[in-house]
Amino acid sequence: MYFTFTHPYRHLKRYQEIGRVLVSHGFGEFLDQMQLLPILNVPRRLLRRAPREPVGAPVRLRLALEELGPTFVKFGQILSTRPDVLPPEYIEELSKLQDTVPPAPTELIRKQIEAELGQPPSAIFATFEEEPLAAASLAQVHAATLQDGTEVVVKVQRPDIRPIIETDLEILMDLARLAQRHTPLGQIYDLEDIAEDFAYTLRNELDYRREGRNADRFRKNFQDEPHLYVPLVYWEYTTSRVLVLERIYGIKIDDIQALKDAGYDTREIALHSARIIIKEVLEDGFFHADPHPGNFLVMPGHVIGAMDFGMVGQLDNWLKEELVRLYIVSVQMDTEGVVEQLIRMGMAQAYVDRRRLQRDMSRLLTKYRGLPLREIRATEVVQDIMPIAFRHHLRFPTDLWLLGKTLSMMEGVALQLDPEFDMFAVSEPYVRKFVRQLYSPASVSRRVALSARQWNDLARDLPRHANRLISAAAEGRARVVLQIEPDNPLLKQLNRVTNRLVIGVVTAAFIVALALLFPLLSFTWPWPLITWLTLIGFGAASLLGIWLLLSIWRSG
Repeated sequence: MYFTFTHPYRHLKRYQEIGRVLVSHGFGEFLDQMQLLPILNVPRRLLRRAPREPVGAPVRLRLALEELGPTFVKFGQILSTRPDVLPPEYIEELSKLQDTVPPAPTELIRKQIEAELGQPPSAIFATFEEEPLAAASLAQVHAATLQDGTEVVVKVQRPDIRPIIETDLEILMDLARLAQRHTPLGQIYDLEDIAEDFAYTLRNELDYRREGRNADRFRKNFQDEPHLYVPLVYWEYTTSRVLVLERIYGIKIDDIQALKDAGYDTREIALHSARIIIKEVLEDGFFHADPHPGNFLVMPGHVIGAMDFGMVGQLDNWLKEELVRLYIVSVQMDTEGVVEQLIRMGMAQAYVDRRRLQRDMSRLLTKYRGLPLREIRATEVVQDIMPIAFRHHLRFPTDLWLLGKTLSMMEGVALQLDPEFDMFAVSEPYVRKFVRQLYSPASVSRRVALSARQWNDLARDLPRHANRLISAAAEGRARVVLQIEPDNPLLKQLNRVTNRLVIGVVTAAFIVALALLFPLLSFTWPWPLITWLTLIGFGAASLLGIWLLLSIWRSG
């Protein structure tokens, strides 16, 4: 049975283009599993051809995504934060995805600005540089000055990029549904949910008003922090497709030699950057999730200037508290407690192989047991967790993987600034403060009050719901539905037991019935047909009984 596309006539050409690219990079078998080759008009003989590049599958996947364009590049970047879905070698390769493309013609950019702001750029900006400062698949950035001489940067979305993105998102949803039905991955992961999350994230990224609000939120959170500067957003010139920000100048945070030549203390910069990250995570629960060096500049006074707030992560209080509890049982080397906490947080399934997960967690914790904090690197810890997450299908929230990636990138920059830098030592006072807050009388009383309200609600609603349930049962409207997955091992074992029981009963009944016929049979030669049929049936039933006994004996 073939799949029906959501929009076959509008998107079939794009489907076929995607199919040809995947086949050329050696992923035709994936399309074949989903029964797409006939629909995409891709000859099956192409599956026998060697991939275009004689390299491993992770590299070929990265090259295929880059060739398919911005939506798939962004999708690959999101997948690079999901080591619960892909093996570590794929995660490492997809982290290399590049989002750089030739700039769009300046005339098209000017028309886009005029369409969004209702005026030509010459009426808004005193100057507007035609050569972009940066160009990516979704947007490009130009330097400009306002009429009062204020220097700004103008981020402009590429013309006509949204229809392309929407088409590709529809196709990704179709492919996710197919993979959910026809591939082994669909038996393990909710691929449609992953595709929906990605579509939500990408559509948010296309709205520059959201990025402006993120910048304002960071500025408010750090209003008392003298060593972080967030550029101003000029809201009167900002729309969903155009963002105008204050232009800031400085030295890239990873240009160590330039920083030293300018007289900066790189150890102080490393300390400030670590404090900023820790405050974002433990205090605010709102952090910059794209901390590559190009997004941070060092300004006079050892002030760090931050840019590009399109990608952020959020940790609510519940998740922060649960992470601290996970940290506590890990420090205590309580592997059983670690597994229970992972299940409590919804990161491990209740039916996970606890013994094997405990074994893997024990090996991980033993590796770091007794090591001083200065010898532990966040990057190494994250890399050690990745294969465990993949092996046991641990479903960490996306924001948590973004946090791990953020800490790893910032630790790498900090180590360039100060080779003796110790992220854990810097964060320890903040963690202790958070733990004290977690178990403070005010925090405990707040949780007790919340539990009391929930118990009160339950006590108030229980009689009403119980009456409804009893009435429904009395009227025959209440049903109990037991749903068991088709590939559940318990169901398979139950099927085997039932089959043996049925075969045993039928065989016994057959033998008894044939035995009752024996006195009525005639054994005078030549034997009549009824005698032959009875003897053959008796022999067949005996063999079936012997086979049944042997199968039971072999199974233990």
